[in-house]
Parts: sequence; C-alpha cells; structure tokens
Amino acid sequence: MRLQERVMIVTGGASGIGKAIAVRAASEGAKVVIADICEDPVEGGEATVDLIKKSGGDASFKFCDVSNWAEVDALVQDTVDARGTLDVMVNNAAAHGRSALLETTEEEWDAVMSVGAKGMFFGCKRAVQQMLKQTGRNHSEVRGRIINISSQHGMIRAPFDFAYGVSKACAVYMTKQVAGDYASEGIVCNAVAPGKIITGRTGAAIAPEAISYSTARTPWPRLGRPEDVASAVVFLASDDASFITGENLMVDGGWMAS
Repeated sequence: MRLQERVMIVTGGASGIGKAIAVRAASEGAKVVIADICEDPVEGGEATVDLIKKSGGDASFKFCDVSNWAEVDALVQDTVDARGTLDVMVNNAAAHGRSALLETTEEEWDAVMSVGAKGMFFGCKRAVQQMLKQTGRNHSEVRGRIINISSQHGMIRAPFDFAYGVSKACAVYMTKQVAGDYASEGIVCNAVAPGKIITGRTGAAIAPEAISYSTARTPWPRLGRPEDVASAVVFLASDDASFITGENLMVDGGWMAS
C-alpha cells in the first residue's frame, strides 16, 4: 500500500472530489481525517467515514469551517494528539460563485474567497507549523506533504464565475510559494488541477450549456470523475513523488492542451 500508516487530513472530504480522495487514500493504507461542515446523513462526513470503515479502512470525521483559524488550528492539533503526526494535508474545501465580474457582489466574493483562498492559507500555514516540528517518517527526507486542489480555472478564465477563478489562481500561486519557501525544510507542496469533473452536484454545474462547453474543451472522450483526481492526489502523497514540489498537476483530459 502506497500510503500505509500515513496520517492525512482532507478538507471538504465529505462529498465529491474530497470524498473520492478520502476513500482512495484509505484504501492505500492512510489514516484519514475528514474535515467538513457537511454532516448530512446520506452524503456527509460520518457517512464517508462509515463507507471507509466498512471497506476495512481507518477514518474519522471532524467538523471544521476552514475559514475559521481557530477551527483549523484545532483540526490539526486534535489530529496530531490522536494520531501522533500529520503526514499529508489535502486542502480541498472550496466554494463556488456563479457570477461574472459586474454581477459579483461583495457577499459572493467574500463567501468564495473565505473558503478557497483564506481557508487554503489557513490549511497551508497550520500544516507547515506542524510539519516543522516533526521528522520524516521512517527517516524519510520529507517531513510532510501539502496538496492543494486548484483548477484549470486557476490558469484560464472561469466563464461567469469570477470569484471562483480568482480563488483557484490563489491556490496555484500559494502552492508555488509554499513549495519554494519550505523545500529546504523537507516540506513538499503541490497542487492538483481538475478539469470538468462530474461529482454529482446539481444546478448550474451540470446545466446542458455547462456540459456542452466542457465537452467541447476536453479532447478526451469523456469528462472527469472524482476518482481521476483521487489517483493524482495519492501519487503526490506517496514516496514516488518525493522529488516533485511546486507543481500544478493537470487532471483535465487535455483541456489545457487544446
């Protein structure tokens, strides 16, 4: 197993891409802490924990609003107190807007950026604080790994989703900054940039015009699945990626190549 005994936090891990990451990481031997504000009994933190445990994995749920520093601080501290260390921090939690620049209100901007930018900043900062206190597992040169979930819209425009696109551009920049600043300390930081992923969300994300636009932009003959992103995260969390840092790994079916 590629992640045997590694302790991983996944923010936004109760559904969609985050859930797929948590499930796949646990199947590879990771001890997963799912952090989310979603406690829905059908698809929420506890439901995802139950799914993992039924498959023989190790998981727990922690309610956490990533836009609140005190809650992120407690998330990491409680994880370390219970598990002894923090090997991998996956900053996946995000919020979507649905407006172009002129229609974006201050409230929408703040809602999206408080999760996608400030929340990721809190996650990176608190993870680095902890990782600087620990040594690499089994004498590894890597003290810890941070994986930020960005988007192809961190590099190109996000049609009619101004705040979301800016938040994902923040994720790309933050990844490079953290990677460069802490590489000498043995901390690896990368991002995974999904293209169009069909997660089960409803509403504008799967409206016919959105699917048509994404299909036209994706050379691969299907759109993405959450499991595609999870596979990339597991690779970056493993020893196979120890000499990779500061990268934004595209998982987009060729979107950015077209």
